[in-house]
Parts: sequence; C-alpha cells; structure tokens
Amino acid sequence: MPLVEVERDGEVAVIAINRPEVRNAVNRACAEELSHAFREFETDDTAKVAVLTGKGGTFCAGADLAALARAEGNRFERHGDGPMGPTRMMLAKPAIAAVEGYAVAGGLELALWCDLRVVADDAVLGVFCRRFGVPLVDGGTVRLPRIVGLGRALDLILTGRPVGAEEALGMGLATRVAPKGQALASAIDLARQIAAFPEVCMLQDRASAYEGLEMGIEEALRNEYQHGTVSVRDRMNEMAQGFVEGRGRHGDFG
Repeated sequence: MPLVEVERDGEVAVIAINRPEVRNAVNRACAEELSHAFREFETDDTAKVAVLTGKGGTFCAGADLAALARAEGNRFERHGDGPMGPTRMMLAKPAIAAVEGYAVAGGLELALWCDLRVVADDAVLGVFCRRFGVPLVDGGTVRLPRIVGLGRALDLILTGRPVGAEEALGMGLATRVAPKGQALASAIDLARQIAAFPEVCMLQDRASAYEGLEMGIEEALRNEYQHGTVSVRDRMNEMAQGFVEGRGRHGDFG
C-alpha cells in the first residue's frame, strides 16, 4: 500500500498522506514519497494546483517519533529535502492544505509550506513537538512568523498550545474554515477556482509576492513590474479580447 496516494480531479492534483494508523505521522519512506509526488506535480503541465491532505480524518501528526525511537528517523541533512519531505521545495505552482483533525508539529509545518490552508471547524493546529524537545526544522520558525506575525508565532512556538479553527482563522493561520469532514471538498473547490484563472498571470503574481518578502520596497516594485511584463507579453491580445467579450465579469471565467 502506498504511503502517499495521488489522485486527479481535473487540473487539481490531490496528494494524500496514507498512514491513518499513526495519524499520518511521516516516516522517512513517507517523506520520500511526498517529495516525489510534489516533484511529479511540479513537472506536470496538466496539473495547475495541488491539494495536500491526510487519510482517515487527520492531516498529519508530525514526524514519526516511534520510528525515530527505533533509530529509523527521517532524513536530517543540511541540503536536499527536509525531514518531512518537500518542505524545502519552492513550488512554482500553488498548493492548498486540507486540514481535518490534527495538523501539529511537522504536520503544521507541512500546512505552512502550502500557500493556503482550508481547516475543518474541529481541527487542531499547534507546535506540539515543543512537549518533546523536538525542534521545528521544516520551515516552521521561518514561515509561521511570515503568515501570522512574529508575536503570534512566538506564542505558538514557545507554548506549543493547541489552536482551534476559529482562532486560526482570526490570526490568518487558516485561510478558510469548513464544516467537519468537508475540508478536502472545500479545498478542491478552491483549487478549481484558482485553476480557472489565466495561469501565467496568476503564477507571475504569486512569484512576485513570495520574492518581494526578501526585498526592499523599491526592488520589490521593480520585480513586480518584471513579472507583470511577462503576463502582459504572454497574453496582451487575449486579455484585451477577453475584456471586450466580458470574460471574467461577475466571476464568470468560462
């Protein structure tokens, strides 16, 4: 049985951690399969958005500490993939986390790695690895402050406390809240909406937003212009014709 399952929903790739018996804790083999799945997604021109989820009602409980106790720990090297797998990859296309149950420790870091997080209303997020002296080494200390701000990030990092869906939404950790059992369906629906937009422009704007985080305002504005010229050059005539024909008006992108 694969540790990671990949299914297609049109232009959406659904990538699911398949270790429900251990709340989808990620061991070394599972991390490798996750990395492989996302590299396949990245190079597949027919897949525009990925949705990352977990089987059996849990997103991911983090790294498999039981395997670590057996001296079968995850990869832990300075270069290459992270312990949880794809967390050091810089995807060129969007990914959405569909969170049911727990997204804690390394599982939270996987969710933070995604662009957006759709969270079930009874989900729990948190830096639970604080309890065991296990560090955040899959981007948690880097991405969490950028998403929720330093003050809130330090609250979660220092205390390891659980965060419910509504609080996560209020602090910007969650992008959407869905009813219990509907996070995946809601995430796929959101992914379809994103996939329906003109892709070049969407990807260029996304890239500019990420790259601008590392730049001063003037450099970021120049960089935004460069990305914008790619979008304009790629689709100038099509954009103008689409506007004249009313495409995109009132949310209709047919």
